[in-house]
Amino acid sequence: MSAGGRGPGRRRLGARWRRRRPLRTRLALAVTAAVAFVAVVVCAAAFLVVRSALYEQLDLTLTQSARLAAQREPGAGPGTLAGECRFLAAPACAQVVPADPAEDPRTPGLLPVDPAAREVAAGRRAPYYTDITLAGHPARMLTTDYAKGRALQVALRADTVQDGIAEAAGWLLLTAAAGVLLAAVLGHWVSRTGLAPVTRLTATAERIAATRDPRHRIELPPPGREDEITRLAGSFNTMLGELEQSVTAQRRLVADASHELRTPLTALRTNAELLARADRLTVPQRERASAALGRQLREVTGLVNDLIELARDEEPQPLVEQVRLGPLVEHCVQAAREHWPQVPFRVRVPDAAGGAGAVVPGVPARLTRLLGNLLDNAAKFSPAGLPVEVELAVLAGGPELTVRDHGPGIAAQDLRYVFDRFYRADSARALPGSGLGLAMARQIARAHGAELAAQQAPGGGALFRLTF
Repeated sequence: MSAGGRGPGRRRLGARWRRRRPLRTRLALAVTAAVAFVAVVVCAAAFLVVRSALYEQLDLTLTQSARLAAQREPGAGPGTLAGECRFLAAPACAQVVPADPAEDPRTPGLLPVDPAAREVAAGRRAPYYTDITLAGHPARMLTTDYAKGRALQVALRADTVQDGIAEAAGWLLLTAAAGVLLAAVLGHWVSRTGLAPVTRLTATAERIAATRDPRHRIELPPPGREDEITRLAGSFNTMLGELEQSVTAQRRLVADASHELRTPLTALRTNAELLARADRLTVPQRERASAALGRQLREVTGLVNDLIELARDEEPQPLVEQVRLGPLVEHCVQAAREHWPQVPFRVRVPDAAGGAGAVVPGVPARLTRLLGNLLDNAAKFSPAGLPVEVELAVLAGGPELTVRDHGPGIAAQDLRYVFDRFYRADSARALPGSGLGLAMARQIARAHGAELAAQQAPGGGALFRLTF
């Protein structure tokens, strides 16, 4: 029970130690262990191959010696045939062993006889090799069949084989040690070079966290040397670029909102202070101040509501439904006519049969706000008496709505900025508004999977195209 209890504890301790080590250390250890394991396995396999080859050569010599001894003494009786193998340079010694121990000669032979040799002599066992000690020296012996009821034993000194195996083991051990050392060096080098982008990424992230400045970037290698970590660093740089743009846009939004709110808030304070001294004002003066205060409150409220709307990134899913664009367009145009009575609106909407495809998933209130902003923008720039043209078409790719006015149009240098928050062209600075209407329209369009684009209309004026 105690041993079983220590096992999981040791495993948890090892896992906790690995988690606490730096990634570079763990990678270096992993590479070192892998290369060292391969080096050790290769050296061990080489040792076994060398040992097997040396013994195979010795066994082949024993087989040839046994054949020569059998040819020289084809019918010799039990006893020693050659007995000088105790010397290293002497030829193989040989002796004949009978199957029956009673037939052994009176003088014992030089080579040991075991029951297995009697079985070979009796024909009940195949020839075999044995490692023995001969006169205090290592030797190898072959026991093979010789004649009926007799076996032949042949032996040779194995000093050279043992020395060769020991020498090979020493060299292979040195090779394995060098391989382990090389593995450690390679592991350290791989961990340093392989994790260098990660180190730079970490340093950049820490620098950004300390300075709160997303303008820092990770230095990337030249093209053509990309790998997974380099792509990770590139993705991190892309993320930093998006973060920098987001932070810049946020700061610009705060600055622009502060600028836009400063004027109406100043006017509000002035009118509030003026109404605080109402006893010194005439009735017409109080009425004008009250009307101005209410108008400025509505402007500030509208600006704040627009900012809140722009802070939304997507539409709430529970409010999404299938919206028929034809009735929605007619409703928005009717509201625009009431708000801009001096501007004529011309509407072209497919009939019920032709407009069956003009159905999109969305939030009706948000789509109404989008179309209302486009119609208000067109009416604001339309000269008196010239119409605002609204057309809904069902194309192969999906419904498309266009809103066109006959005003001054959009200058070429302003086309890329018309959907930016608080942006106003030079021709629109004297007109009412906060510069948030078109930005809000594009955000609502993208939240509904649509694209809103602006362009110069043929013959003059501006054309806004909403494509679902």
